[in-house]
Amino acid sequence: MSDLLVLSGKKVSSVVYQGLSDRIQTLKEKNIIPGLAVILVGENPASKVYVLSKTRTFKKLDLFTKTYRLSSDISQDELLHLITELNNNPSYHGILVQLPLPKHIESDKVINVIDPKKDVDGFHPENAGLLAIGRPRFIPCTPKGIMKILGHYEIGLNGKHVVVVGRSNIVGRPISILTSMKMDGANATTTLCHSRTPDIENHTRSADVVIVALGVTGFLDHSMIKEGAIVIDVGINRIDADNDKGYELVGDVDWSSIEKKASAATPVPGGVGPMTIAMLVENTVEAAEKL
Repeated sequence: MSDLLVLSGKKVSSVVYQGLSDRIQTLKEKNIIPGLAVILVGENPASKVYVLSKTRTFKKLDLFTKTYRLSSDISQDELLHLITELNNNPSYHGILVQLPLPKHIESDKVINVIDPKKDVDGFHPENAGLLAIGRPRFIPCTPKGIMKILGHYEIGLNGKHVVVVGRSNIVGRPISILTSMKMDGANATTTLCHSRTPDIENHTRSADVVIVALGVTGFLDHSMIKEGAIVIDVGINRIDADNDKGYELVGDVDWSSIEKKASAATPVPGGVGPMTIAMLVENTVEAAEKL
């Protein structure tokens, strides 16, 4: 096997930002500054890190963003009321509610109340339905980022067998739709596996491309892929480490195990993660352009 091609989301995201700069400038000339409202409920450490990364990126690009930090004991009605206010606020073209939410709040109700035209995460049932019928308004950020990485590295999926491991509405389900969609860069035959799939390795071993989004450290190893497979690792897991932070980030793929067998793979960190934020920016710019 030749050297593994590292599919760098960091590199692709910088290309995305360069491509967005002219579009952002055009909007600003019309006195439109793309704006994102972020709602962060509670003190989840991972959520706080994600939100900080998102807001830093928006500020770096001179875009408008505000984070609404709410106590974990906020009532569901209060949260829904805030979202309704943001729906009606013309300064915001996108609204993002950071998941997961505290147990007493129903995520579905919260997502349903967001104006679908401001739902830059692409989670609202209306946007999920539009994606399912091949007419997407907003594509969820992580799946969209995966498709951008594949496109940047000229990895076409036409006629390929893609296996997705994980069926969440955030990653697994939408990426299974996108990869199998009738469009350039897609047209794959896609198998969706999950925790109840018997003998998952029988599916992954036949795949040209394996996309893992389980949240299980080191789940995929060399025995589960065929020679030359392309591996997309969506997992971001914290494990204890002897460093300044006391932890390191690892994916759902055992990198040291697959690197001599796969032909290309996304690293963790620096793979899919940076693309999720880049696609959030792109979706927010798109929402502003659709005014």
